[in-house]
Amino acid sequence: MIVIERMLESFRVPKRFGALVACFALCVVAFALSSSPTRAQDDDLFNFDDGEPAAAAPAEPASSADGAAENASTAGASGGEEQVKSQNYLSWMFHALGWFFTLVFSLLSLSMVALIVMNIVSLRRSAMCPEDLTRQFGELLDEGKFQDAYELAKDDESLLGKVLSTGLARMPSGFEKATQAMRDVEQEETMRLEHQLGYLALIGNLAPMIGLFGTVVGMIASFQAIAAGGAAPSPQKLAEGIATALFTTELGLAIALPALAAFDILKNRLARFVLDASVVSDNYMGRFSNVEAPKN
Repeated sequence: MIVIERMLESFRVPKRFGALVACFALCVVAFALSSSPTRAQDDDLFNFDDGEPAAAAPAEPASSADGAAENASTAGASGGEEQVKSQNYLSWMFHALGWFFTLVFSLLSLSMVALIVMNIVSLRRSAMCPEDLTRQFGELLDEGKFQDAYELAKDDESLLGKVLSTGLARMPSGFEKATQAMRDVEQEETMRLEHQLGYLALIGNLAPMIGLFGTVVGMIASFQAIAAGGAAPSPQKLAEGIATALFTTELGLAIALPALAAFDILKNRLARFVLDASVVSDNYMGRFSNVEAPKN
């Protein structure tokens, strides 16, 4: 977790978001390393005897054909049991999902994580309304160094820097035009960030629909196995169809819930920073309210 937090600090991500991303990464690693079996262990799971198992009672002699058939079935059953026991949860899930749903959900999950990190980096205070720019810009205006204040705001790539530099650049045209230009820049930047943030909402709404589609596909496969099997359908085919239905629903909700939660949190964060930038720019530009547009 310390390594992940240091990587996020290099992008100046807030610590609380860095801790959330670090915890999410650790949960993913723990889930990937889990090797819980896909079926319950046999009855001797809690048998702590270290000795050799007791010898079975001698059976009645049987014909060679019956003995060979019994040995073959026993070997097949033991081989199948060992194969099921050696199969972990992830491999069973991938087998139930199939290549199509595995690819779709993998792309959705990777896109969700990338969008969350990208929006967290974009919606930092230093990228929206930095305190150093606010303090230095006010000091330069108090000293009457308007050109230096303009250069300071122009060199800053934050939302507040773009708004302040636009306001000072358009101030010779009058206070009203400068204010309108500031509002236009603010709305343009806000729309760009909202557009980038909206992809999280798209993933949050799309993932459950894909999960529902997988549920329908899995149930159709189960009913097809019942129809083809007649009075004795294959339990394996039924289990595969039901597993596909349940796993797709689970993954769809698992992707949608954090995506929608991150969207709401980051959307409120964006609205707060836009309001802060608007208040700061109005306070500073209000000093030029007596500047009128030049008369032709």
